[in-house]
Amino acid sequence: MSVSSRSPVYVKALPLQELDDVESIKEETKIGNVLIIRITPLARKSVDETKLAITELTDYVKAIGGDIARLGEERIVITPPGVRIWRREAAPSEAPIGAAPVAQQELVKSAR
Repeated sequence: MSVSSRSPVYVKALPLQELDDVESIKEETKIGNVLIIRITPLARKSVDETKLAITELTDYVKAIGGDIARLGEERIVITPPGVRIWRREAAPSEAPIGAAPVAQQELVKSAR
């Protein structure tokens, strides 16, 4: 297939306003477009429906070989098969902070 006969790939910004929008988002992904989805409109109405929509989209995108990632607080990005989202490794200052280990002997001394 030559480049000139292929359909163009678009980057589209779409709102997720209701749960029914999930089907059109799946269709856009299936035809090869990159999507930036604003989840705030649905999240303002129902957090549960937003979680359900994101879970459904995540399962679908992974099943077809695409990729999905959070893009800040209000958006997610979805890519079609063959397009990967680069994720930078967390810097040491951004890594989760674990609890400091406390030696057993110190616990025994402080209990006395």
